[in-house]
Amino acid sequence: MKKLLQIFAGQRISPLLRALGRRYFAGSTEEVYAKRNYANNVSEYNTVINSLIAQRRHYLLRDVYDDMMLDGVQPSREIFHSLIVGTMRGARFQDAFFFRDQMKILGLVPDGMLTKKLLNVALYNFLVSTCGKCKYSDQAICILEEMKKNAVKPTGQTYICLLNACAASGRIDRVYAIVRDMTAAGLGLNKFCYAGLIAAHKNKIPLTDDTASKIIELVEQSKGWSSIEASRDMAENVIIGVSEEELYNIPTADYVHRRGGFLNRQLTVYHVALHACADLRNVEAMETILEMLKKDHRSPDFFLTMQTMRCYLHSGNLDRGLQIFEEYMNSGEPAMVEVFLTLIEGAMVGHTPKGMELAQDTLVKMNAMGFYLGGPTRGSDLLLKAAGEKTGGYTTANYIWDLMQAQKINPLFPAVEAYYHGLKERQIPEDDARLKLVSQVFNYKRRRNMLGIE
Repeated sequence: MKKLLQIFAGQRISPLLRALGRRYFAGSTEEVYAKRNYANNVSEYNTVINSLIAQRRHYLLRDVYDDMMLDGVQPSREIFHSLIVGTMRGARFQDAFFFRDQMKILGLVPDGMLTKKLLNVALYNFLVSTCGKCKYSDQAICILEEMKKNAVKPTGQTYICLLNACAASGRIDRVYAIVRDMTAAGLGLNKFCYAGLIAAHKNKIPLTDDTASKIIELVEQSKGWSSIEASRDMAENVIIGVSEEELYNIPTADYVHRRGGFLNRQLTVYHVALHACADLRNVEAMETILEMLKKDHRSPDFFLTMQTMRCYLHSGNLDRGLQIFEEYMNSGEPAMVEVFLTLIEGAMVGHTPKGMELAQDTLVKMNAMGFYLGGPTRGSDLLLKAAGEKTGGYTTANYIWDLMQAQKINPLFPAVEAYYHGLKERQIPEDDARLKLVSQVFNYKRRRNMLGIE
């Protein structure tokens, strides 16, 4: 537990030293070793693992496991499930399958025993989901074969996981083959199946001329799914806190638990369709889908409003995107930081002078209203985008950096790297205070990145 407190303080032992094991600490006292240790028993390790997952520090999970092995602590099946869920959320493909292999070594091979049935099916579902996040559809198919080999019967949820994993890679052939298998097995298609079909068409490489019309057609077809066919979270998912949106890698996964009208989960197909239109920068298809929503006597929730704004902005229509933003801010609905971030990120597409000015003005307004950038991911995403500006005064990137420093947000390495190189490309004196600070942070994070710490 003392190790966990060190994590909160930003301290951590090098993986190289960790790999040396107890022999490295042979000359140290027990007190010194205890301070360097993550935990002492299964219960404490479980707390540490859940804390790291909550902090989204998924890159430390492998290190925690190594520490368990050095301490001689036998990990339970539940510990492995938590580790694999953490790697799924962090899209850490190699770590996920390392933990799967460790389960086999320790005799915890998933099988079809009734007492472990739900746990094992959920475990395989998490592995398939990880494959989807990392766009490894071939490995996802292998997981299904392994299930059959170990007498673990796939559920409808497993097939939907597999469908969406293949959709992430744009494998339309495999997606439709899974749909045929589900239909033959008497499984109806629910909203997540249609979401996967839409994603498959959007992610197909190369895109075809009928992609937009296919998406619109699937939205229309999806109206046929009934509540009887609606899938439900498995007990294991609920216990660990994994929603179906997260399991299937639906774009709304991060917003499922938000309140205040942020997300209407009945509109999943519309969410995925408008998100696809924004990615494809297809305003015409987006407006058609919004008309379909209106004909269904439904109103856009906050997520749909964000995607509408994003579609206009990514298509270069800054004025219409700004209009959507202002309409929302004047609607009486609660102001949310996401609406600001959507406008800022979309305005920086293409790094036009007008767009960069709009982005900075919105940042100033957001800061004046007391909104924070949030965790390191949000701020780093904006800094990475702003750092791509090749001309102009670099004022937007500088402002984002200053804002992150003021809010004590630790930027991620890719954003720092891009910002550092952007500054170096400009004629800035070597003794400039900003450049010196950024150089120090860049060199520090580069060393940590090389060691696999970040």
